[in-house]
Amino acid sequence: NSRTISLLSQLEKINSDSVLGESDSARHVTSKILHLVQSQEKTRKEMTSKGSTGIEIILSTLEVKYFHFFGYGFIAVLYFIIMKCGGRRASVLVTKGGTQILLQLLLTASKDSPPNEELMVLLHTLLAKIGPKDRKIGVKARINGVLNISLNLVKHNLQNHRLVLPCLQVLRVYSTNSVNAVSLGKNGVVELMFKIIGPFSKRNTSLMKVALDTLAALLKSKTNARRAVDRGYVQALITIYVDWHRHDSRHRYMLIRKGVLQCIKSVTNIKLGRKAFIDANGMKILYNTSQECLAVRTLDPLVNTSSLIMRKCFPKNRLPLPTIKSAFHFQLPVIPASGPVAQLYNLPPDVDDVVDESDDNDDAETESEIETEIDDDKDQDFKNDDIETDINKLKPRQELGRSIEELKMYEQFFPELSENFQEWDLVSKEPKPFVPDANLSGPIVVPTASEE
Repeated sequence: NSRTISLLSQLEKINSDSVLGESDSARHVTSKILHLVQSQEKTRKEMTSKGSTGIEIILSTLEVKYFHFFGYGFIAVLYFIIMKCGGRRASVLVTKGGTQILLQLLLTASKDSPPNEELMVLLHTLLAKIGPKDRKIGVKARINGVLNISLNLVKHNLQNHRLVLPCLQVLRVYSTNSVNAVSLGKNGVVELMFKIIGPFSKRNTSLMKVALDTLAALLKSKTNARRAVDRGYVQALITIYVDWHRHDSRHRYMLIRKGVLQCIKSVTNIKLGRKAFIDANGMKILYNTSQECLAVRTLDPLVNTSSLIMRKCFPKNRLPLPTIKSAFHFQLPVIPASGPVAQLYNLPPDVDDVVDESDDNDDAETESEIETEIDDDKDQDFKNDDIETDINKLKPRQELGRSIEELKMYEQFFPELSENFQEWDLVSKEPKPFVPDANLSGPIVVPTASEE
């Protein structure tokens, strides 16, 4: 009987009529609901409580023909519900099918020329909030054809940080899908990210952090990583990291510095990236910066990430190492004058004598990255028929190493294991029959009358 339920009932009746002339009434109801949601915590909880149909009514309203007349008001209602009430409400919106509806609204709103900036900010903020709750949002975005909408908004509004920030957050969610990352990379998203990130600056640090997280997710794709190496971005990342390391003396921007390291870590997953990292003197730079971070415990994540990068990129050599690379020297007993071993010993100290074949099949993998997309629903129902489930067949068969006849020669050493076990009578110095306990296994010998 509350006012909120009454307004929702009116809205549901308007939806069932589906008459364009009712748009004024719908706009009036929308404004009242928006006012209640903005001003009262009780209303927000009531609309998302268990058994409430408030979210469903709003979502169904957003699907009607007259969205352009009052759709902004209901998106604002969802915005206040999700942003003020936390993650559980975001999960409710996902379970009600809100992701699909918001993506369709984004596609519809993008067709306006120019797009409504306020509407785009609200839509992208909502998608960024519910994105982590919906593991299929990347596939849904690609199917609905909205991947490039956020990208184009960033391209044409680089100076409008209020709009760029939620767009980057949505791109970060999209990039967790490998196929989306390749598609966005082809449209120039990697180059765009390097226009946003840059040297040390206290302005727009939140935008810098989101851009670095997005770039790190994009560079996990080998195609995008090769594109970054070809354009010399590895050297740029190292330069940016050094600049932030030098100027961040109070360690307030540790997350940004870690974001740069995550980008370097992603790009060094390929052989070309590791080579570019070594050519840019990255080993020495990360080693020196890590040494300077050891004294501050809060910078341990930077040291750990730097260590992982250096271990991954350090040249691999076979043992024994006759060079200064190793603290230990393993001398071979005999070293032939010629041959592969002698060639290894004659190599210069900085030569990697282990051939890195990790990326030899990259071309085939790149094509498969785009052409194949695993269906999550099928994976859940998939059952491998080749797995043996019979416990008796899985038990290892215990076989004796020798035959029973050969083992009988050891009976005299283990009389307790024999059925003819007899106890020795200390008085008569003769063996006597042994009556075992009822819980023991073995023959039961009944004593004679004389023994009783």
